Amino acid sequence: MNGDLLRLVDSIHRDKDIEKEIIFDAVEDALLSAARKFYGPKSDIAVFVDRESGKIEAYDGNEPIDAVDIGRIAAQTAKQVIIQKIRDAEQEAIFKDYESRVKQIVSGTIQRFEGNRIIVNLGRTEGILPRGEQVGEENYRIGDRIRCYLKDVRREGSKVRIVLSRTQEDFIRRLFELEVPEIGERVIEIMAIAREPGYRTKVAVASADAKVDCVGACVGVRGSRIKNIVSELNEEKIDIVRWSDSRDVFIANALKPAEVKDVVVINELNRARVIVTEEELSLAIGKRGRNVRLAAKLCDCDIDVLSEAEAEREQQELAAALEGLEGLPDRFAARLFQMGYSVEDVAEGAVAWRERFSIGEELSQQIYARAKVAAEQIAAARAAEEAAAAAAAESQAQEQPSAEPAGPEEGAEPQPAEAEGAAPEPAEQAPAQEPAPEAAEPPPQQPPQQEGAEAP
Repeated sequence: MNGDLLRLVDSIHRDKDIEKEIIFDAVEDALLSAARKFYGPKSDIAVFVDRESGKIEAYDGNEPIDAVDIGRIAAQTAKQVIIQKIRDAEQEAIFKDYESRVKQIVSGTIQRFEGNRIIVNLGRTEGILPRGEQVGEENYRIGDRIRCYLKDVRREGSKVRIVLSRTQEDFIRRLFELEVPEIGERVIEIMAIAREPGYRTKVAVASADAKVDCVGACVGVRGSRIKNIVSELNEEKIDIVRWSDSRDVFIANALKPAEVKDVVVINELNRARVIVTEEELSLAIGKRGRNVRLAAKLCDCDIDVLSEAEAEREQQELAAALEGLEGLPDRFAARLFQMGYSVEDVAEGAVAWRERFSIGEELSQQIYARAKVAAEQIAAARAAEEAAAAAAAESQAQEQPSAEPAGPEEGAEPQPAEAEGAAPEPAEQAPAQEPAPEAAEPPPQQPPQQEGAEAP
């Protein structure tokens, strides 16, 4: 009996990672509760379990009693107390274990679905992947292995709730730390991350050692490192951006693979104006505006991307708004535009230019008044243009007769279907590393390369 008790305690200790002392205390409390139920609540009973031999000793006052021979009902009570004590201790051990692993990556198996939530078997316990922490573009099946970011651990009653995520930006950070040893060694540092889960991610990296190429190290030889991360993210595109302390240089890097002609940052408005050629405009904006949106998030700055023609028009609008105003410095409108300001910026109340040109209060108020009037006129004209364009498109759509798609001619040899992704849009060709200009578009006979698939 004594040996069996010691073996049982040791087994529970190893299997459930519960301290032996907690188990011995649970046994003593259970036997004490059972003995009081058997002998009556007024009895002065004490129970002790020897930690070395496993011998059980019980006393009613100073008189020894047999705590084992306490009857079936009392024994059932003792069993329930032991089970509950061990269960509570196990939950406490699980809480402490996973609390220390918050913001780390954990692995598990998809066990079942509960509504929109996914229950993941983590081994000792279960984790919950809520709908809001799932990537919409991913397909999950029962039995699949899955890696998740441990977002939160908290107690809910007697249970431990473990919340997982696959959408957090820090999930990307932890994947890079696993795949790129230089990040774990602090030779390379991840400075910022911007992500739209399931579609695209931009990661800004910097190197503490001038001899180490931070972009090339993250990509790996022939893209080996970045491929593993992209595979874990189910082919989500990843751009690796070289960090710079200069905001204009960093913004230009963040907008790659588009080539930027000019970047001007207005610090007081936390806004940047980027000018690109007409050919690079769609690439800079990206599919559904995703490239410029992620670049703005990465740089923590609003970014306006303009073509050369649009920039010229804005400069002309600024010059027209200030035309005929006396007391202005030479080439004031052109110099104001070179500083990054548009009519709308001046109308919003930007003030840094006043100190730059040493303009007094009276003249400044005249400039503000002119800019506000011009901004309202420009907004009204653009709204009218958009309304006219929408009306023309709707009218054209109504005039076009609905025609059934023509089938292949009889006897004609069927043509093979075009491979999916064989001709990607320019906005989706962004490689992870800084691309050379001649490599911006892959040859048509090769399948499209995943971003970051080649070392720079």
